[in-house]
Amino acid sequence: MSHEDVNPRSTLSVSILSGKGGVGKTNLALNLAYALYKASHKMLVMDFDVGLANVDVLLGVSPEKNLQDLLKPGVMPADVVAEVEPGGFDFLPAASGVPELLELDEDMRDSVFTKLNTVLGEYDYVLFDLGAGIGKTVLALASMTRMRVLVVTPEPTSLTDGYAVVKVLKNQHNIKDFQVVVNQASSAKEAQLTFDRLHGACKRFLDLDIGYLGAVHTDPNVPEAVRRQVPLIKYAPQCRASQDILSLAIKIARHRAESKSHLKAKAILKKITHG
Repeated sequence: MSHEDVNPRSTLSVSILSGKGGVGKTNLALNLAYALYKASHKMLVMDFDVGLANVDVLLGVSPEKNLQDLLKPGVMPADVVAEVEPGGFDFLPAASGVPELLELDEDMRDSVFTKLNTVLGEYDYVLFDLGAGIGKTVLALASMTRMRVLVVTPEPTSLTDGYAVVKVLKNQHNIKDFQVVVNQASSAKEAQLTFDRLHGACKRFLDLDIGYLGAVHTDPNVPEAVRRQVPLIKYAPQCRASQDILSLAIKIARHRAESKSHLKAKAILKKITHG
C-alpha cells in the first residue's frame, strides 16, 4: 500500500506516534484534531492504538462499533465512524487488546483501507493515533501517511525510544521526514534542549535532519481536562498548553496548504507533459 492510498484529493494524513507510552500522545492527537476542527476543517481521528485504545475514554463516549468490526464483511465506515462534534469532527474507535488487531497483516490492512478510502476524501485531515513503540502495524501505518509527528518528553527513556522509532522507520521503510513535538516541557529552553539531543543523535548516527514542530508545556489543566473527559482546548482554551497546541495546529495547517500547492503543481506539470 502506497502513501497515496490514504491521501485522497487534498486530505492530509498525519500519524501521531511515540517510542514509549505515557508521553501524552493520544491526548495531543485529540486536541490537535479539536483545534483544527474549530478552525472549520473537517476532521477524522482514527484510533489505531489497538493495544491500549483510549480516545473513547478521553471523549467520555462508548461507541457501539469499532475498528474490529471493519474487518467483518458488509460493515462499512459509516457503520463505525462516530460523530464527536457536529459538522466535521468524527472518530473511528479502536478496540483494546484484540489479538488480530495488534499485528494487522498486509491483507487485513488492505481490507480495512479499501473500505476507509471510500470516506477519507471527505476530510481535510485524518489523524492516526498510533500505538507506542515499533510494532509492525505502527510502522506500516506511519509509513503510509504524508506527515509523521513524533511525541517525546524530556525523559531520557522517551528520547531513546523515540530515536528507535525514527531509526527503524528510516532503515526499514526509507522514511526520512519527521516532525517532533516535545510534550510535558517545563520551559521552552528544556523543550529546545530535548529536541536538540534527539536531533543530534539522528544527525550523527542516521545522517537525518528531523523537524521541530514545537512544544507543549506542563499545565495543571491537562490532567483536569482528562479527568473531566473533555478536550483541553474546549475545557481551558486560554491556558498555556492549549495555546501551545493551537500553535502546533497552525503549523500542521500550513503543511497541508504547502502540500496542496505541491500537488496542484504536479498535476499541472503532468497535464502539460502528457497533454
